[in-house]
Amino acid sequence: MIQPPASTRTFLFLQGPHGPFFWRLGQMLRRAGARVHRVGFNAGDRAFWPERASYIPFRDAPDLWPETLRRLIADHAVTDLVLYGDTRPVHAEAVAIARAAGLNVHVFEEGYMRPYWITYERGGSNGHSRLMEMSVAEMRAALAQSDMDTALPPASWGDMRHHIFYGALYHSFVLFLNRNYRRFRPHRTLSVGQEFALYLGRLCFMPFQSLERRIATWRVRTGGFPYHVALLQLEHDASFRAHSPFASMTEFLEVVLDGFARGAPAHHHLVIKDHPLEDGRAPIRATLRRLTAAHGLRGRVHYLRGGKLAHLLNEARSAVTVNSTAAQQVLWRGIPLRTFGAAVYAKPEFVSTLPLPAFFARAERPDRRAYADYRRFLLETSQLPGGFYSTRGRRQVLRQVVDMMLAPDDPYDALRCGTAAPRQQLRLVP
Repeated sequence: MIQPPASTRTFLFLQGPHGPFFWRLGQMLRRAGARVHRVGFNAGDRAFWPERASYIPFRDAPDLWPETLRRLIADHAVTDLVLYGDTRPVHAEAVAIARAAGLNVHVFEEGYMRPYWITYERGGSNGHSRLMEMSVAEMRAALAQSDMDTALPPASWGDMRHHIFYGALYHSFVLFLNRNYRRFRPHRTLSVGQEFALYLGRLCFMPFQSLERRIATWRVRTGGFPYHVALLQLEHDASFRAHSPFASMTEFLEVVLDGFARGAPAHHHLVIKDHPLEDGRAPIRATLRRLTAAHGLRGRVHYLRGGKLAHLLNEARSAVTVNSTAAQQVLWRGIPLRTFGAAVYAKPEFVSTLPLPAFFARAERPDRRAYADYRRFLLETSQLPGGFYSTRGRRQVLRQVVDMMLAPDDPYDALRCGTAAPRQQLRLVP
C-alpha cells in the first residue's frame, strides 16, 4: 500500500491531552508538508493552539457537531482525523463519521505500558483497539519479522506533576475565559469549576498526600502478612466508563471485598491502591469503612493514595482490577491477575477467569513467556517512549510518531509486513 505524499494530506485535530502536545505535533506535520487544522470546543483548547489561522472554534449546540464536522471534512478536504481518546461524545461521533468518509483516524491515549510510554493506534483505542481481536499466536507470528531486544522500563518518571499542572491550567482557562463558548458542555459529570478546584487542590496537597502514602506503604511492607492488591481507576476515565461492567468504584469495591472475605485465607490482607490522579470525587474512604465493617475485615484492609506500584507489587500474592493499565506491571512480575472489564491485555494465557473467591484462595500464575511476547509486540508497535506532558517526554514521542502517522500501514500491520521503523531504546535514568 502506497501512502499519498504529505503535501496531499490534511490533518484535522480535535481535543488532545492537556498541554501543548497537539500543537507541537501539528507543527511537525506541517513541516513534513501536510496541512493542519484544529477544532476547539472551549477556551482551554484555544489556549494550547496559539495559531489563529488554523484554529476552528466550535461554538454551536452539541447536536450540531456531526453536521459541522461533515462540512469541515468537505470544505478542507480532510484526509486524517487526530484525537485523544475515542469515547467522549464529540470524539465517538467524529470517529464514526470519519470512518464512513474513508479518513485515517489517528488515536492517542495514555500508554498501555504506562507510565513511560504513550499509545498511538489507528481506528480506536482500549476496548476499540485492534489488540482486542488479536491472539498471542498472531503477535508471535508478527514478531518473527523483528529481532529487537525488549525495552526495559526506566528507573524513574517525571510527568505526574506536569500532568496535574496542565490539567489545572486547562480548567482555569475554561472556567474564567470561556465566554465565547457558552454552549460548551464537558464530557464529565462535574462542572468545570469543580474540576478546576479538584486539580488545584491535588496540586497543592501533593506533599501532604505523599507523606501519608509513605506511612501507609511502610505499614504494609513491614506488616509481615501476605497481601493482595486491588488497583483502582478514575471513575471518569474513558476506559472505565466505556469498557467496564461497573458504574462506579464503589460497585467494584463491593465485589472485591465480598470475594476477598469469602475466599482469602484469614491471615491474608487486602491493599486498596488508589489511582495517582484520584482527587477525592469518589468516596473511596467512606466506602472502605462501610465494607470492611460489613464483611468483618477490620485491620485487614489497607488504603494507599496513589504512588508507584513497584515496591508494593514485588511482594503481592495477586492483584485485581477492572481494566487498569497498571495491571501490565502485575503481569510483568508474573503475579496472578483477575480483571472485570474489557482490556487489551486480557488474554487467556495470562489473565485468570476464576470466580473471585476462588481466585483469592488459589490463583494460578500467568504464562510469563506468553506475556513477554505480548509485551514485546506492543513495544514494537503502538507503544512509544515518552509522554504528553513534560518537554523531554514530548520530544521523545515526536521523534517517532510523525513518521508513523504518515506511513501507509498502521503500527500493527507495519510490524507484520516488515515495514516498521527501528525503535528507540529507552535509556535508564540513574
